[in-house]
Amino acid sequence: MIVTSIAGNNVGWVNTIGVTTAVAALVLVIATVTSTTNRIEVFDEADAERLERRIVQLIKSGTDETELREIVRDSMQIGHHS
Repeated sequence: MIVTSIAGNNVGWVNTIGVTTAVAALVLVIATVTSTTNRIEVFDEADAERLERRIVQLIKSGTDETELREIVRDSMQIGHHS
């Protein structure tokens, strides 16, 4: 763009090169977004409900609720780090 501008101050060429550069950048952004292999983790309501039922069963059998929930919280943090 700079060379075209200095060489003849031709606005048509400058605009063409600028638009081409913008389109190329947009294509690269779209290609990067669509080729990403990391997926956002989806919260699965059914899995959460099953886990909660198991926690309730353990609490009913005499397990300390606070300690059990801390264990679950710690295990979730470990899972997010790996």
